[in-house]
Amino acid sequence: MTGEDTCTPVFIAALHTIAKTWKQPKCPSTEQWIKKMWYIYTMEYYSAIKKEEIMAFSATQMDLEIIMLSEVSQTDTNIICYYLHVESEKRIQ
Repeated sequence: MTGEDTCTPVFIAALHTIAKTWKQPKCPSTEQWIKKMWYIYTMEYYSAIKKEEIMAFSATQMDLEIIMLSEVSQTDTNIICYYLHVESEKRIQ
């Protein structure tokens, strides 16, 4: 018997032993599948709600920023108008 002849049956026996100990993949039961899908959809729903809250907060912050910028710009406009008024008064005198 050659080394090749001995190796093949040992290899086959090892594969057979390994195959017995493997955990065979199994399809989840309908109940497990429903629970998993329910969990996924619930997490997506709450994630979307949280995102909307963040987006609403961001929109509020943007509105406040726009209001503040318009107030600053109004102040700048008032300063310019006051300056022009003072300069025109100087010219009149």
